Amino acid sequence: MDIVTKSKALMLSMGAAPIMYTMIGLSVASVAIMIERAWFFRSAEGDLPRLVKKLDQKLRAGDLEAARKAMAEEDTVEAAVVVAGLEQAERGPNAAAEAMIGATALQRLRLERRLAFLGTLGNNAPFIGLLGTVIGIIQAFDKLGEAATSSSGGSAVMGSIAEALVATAIGLAVAIPAVAAFNWFQRRIKSIVASTEALTRLLLSHLEGTPAAPRRIDVRSSSSSLRISAIPAAREV
Repeated sequence: MDIVTKSKALMLSMGAAPIMYTMIGLSVASVAIMIERAWFFRSAEGDLPRLVKKLDQKLRAGDLEAARKAMAEEDTVEAAVVVAGLEQAERGPNAAAEAMIGATALQRLRLERRLAFLGTLGNNAPFIGLLGTVIGIIQAFDKLGEAATSSSGGSAVMGSIAEALVATAIGLAVAIPAVAAFNWFQRRIKSIVASTEALTRLLLSHLEGTPAAPRRIDVRSSSSSLRISAIPAAREV
C-alpha cells in the first residue's frame, strides 16, 4: 500500500469532523481572548484631557513629587509611563526621556499580549477549514465511485459535499471575527501610545524649560586664596 492510498484511507476514516471540532475549540479560545483584552483595554486607557490637565497643574506648581503621586494613583498605561519619567526627573530631561522610552516598551508588551493568537488564527483559520473541505471532497469522490456501481449512493455523495462546505463556513466564521478584533485592538494600541506620547512631551517640555539652579563655583589657587577687593569709585572734582 503506497502513501497515497494510506493517506486516503486515513482521511476517509477520519472525515472532516475532527477539523470542525478543532475550529470550534479555537473559536471558543479566540472569544475568550477578545473578552479579556477588551476588559483590559477598557481599564488601561485613561482619559487624556483629564490626565493632561492634572499633570500640567502639578508641573506648573513646580512640585514633581506631587505630580508623581498624582500619576501613580491612575491605573493606566499613560500614567505608568509618566511615573517612570518623573522618578528620573532629578537626573535631567535625558534620563527621564530614556526611562519613559523603556516604560513605553514594557507597556506595549502588556497591550499586545495574546494578540498574536488572534492574528495567527485569523490568517490560518480559512486554511484549516479548507483542509476540512478537501477531506469532504475526497469523501464525496469516494462515495461517487461507489455510487457508479449502485443506485443508492447519490445521497451519500451529497452529504459529503455538504460536510465539505460546512468546514469552509466554520473556517470563515472563526477567521472573520478574529481578524476584526485583531485590527480593532491594534488601533486601540496606536491610540494609547499616541496619548502616552502627548503626556511624555508635556513632561519633557517642563523639564527642559525649567532653569537649572545656579551652581557655586569655589575658585582657589594652589598656593593661596584668590582675594578680590572692591575698588572705590573716583570722585568727580
